[in-house]
Amino acid sequence: MQKILFLCTLFILKSNMQLNAQTNDENYRKEIDQWHQNRENNLKKETGWLTVSGLFWLDEGENTFGSNKENKIIFPAGKAAEHMGSFTLLNDEVRLTILPNIAVKRNDTLFSTGIIFNKDIEEQSVILSHRNLRWFIIKRGNRYGVRLRDLESDARKNFTHIDCFPIDVKWKINAIYEAPSTKKTIPIHDVIGNTTETEFGGTLKFEIDGKTFALDATLEGEDDLFIVFGDYTNGNKTYGAGRFLYAKKPKEGNKVVLDFNKSYNPPCAFTDFATCPLPPEQNKLSFEVVAGELKYGNH
Repeated sequence: MQKILFLCTLFILKSNMQLNAQTNDENYRKEIDQWHQNRENNLKKETGWLTVSGLFWLDEGENTFGSNKENKIIFPAGKAAEHMGSFTLLNDEVRLTILPNIAVKRNDTLFSTGIIFNKDIEEQSVILSHRNLRWFIIKRGNRYGVRLRDLESDARKNFTHIDCFPIDVKWKINAIYEAPSTKKTIPIHDVIGNTTETEFGGTLKFEIDGKTFALDATLEGEDDLFIVFGDYTNGNKTYGAGRFLYAKKPKEGNKVVLDFNKSYNPPCAFTDFATCPLPPEQNKLSFEVVAGELKYGNH
């Protein structure tokens, strides 16, 4: 009788463990599904990458713009006035001058002329608008450019979803965080040929099939670790230039969760007009990370 009771108890415990594991797996799948839904929703917003439709580098001096091909900067035909005015780049400042009778707003206020970018103006703090177009100034290296958004872009109107690898909890990996001993930077190259010295956030070491690998992260804010990595899926299953991943710097101890199910495509997968960072050589993994977002479109 005692043996039967023991076996029954063991069966109940095992069943409860299996049920708890299934519940945990289901909760995890819901978490990843929600994360991915939020990701797609952000892409579809007016400020998402699906609306980015142009990037025009400014020459020193005057740069006329509008939809007419005589302009130095040509906005989309049928979506902007033919001649709208000019951007003037001088001494690391950008002034915008709008021609009379052309309706342009600066942060929702009608605008005619003034400085829209310099060392004291944060990127994207000044947004200009005309009809369904939005634009602002970016600085990359020593170059200044006009980044254009089209709220009615084909990319935005035609977007449906991003395919992903099947969610697999084995790709939620515990890593060891090695903090930098002193504050320093590492060089990060981008798709337009610039190299930016970026604050180093630390190294994350983890095991796959008994082998140890490492990824270097840059630091965003106080505790966000940003990782640009490549792997053997790039180019055929995933975006050719690698993917992005975030992790949280530990508040104490040295344990960090690397959840590759949250690996996602860089902006360059959605538009030709992004300036994405590339994986540093030490972040090119020698195996397939079959988790996270798959390749999207043909960028």
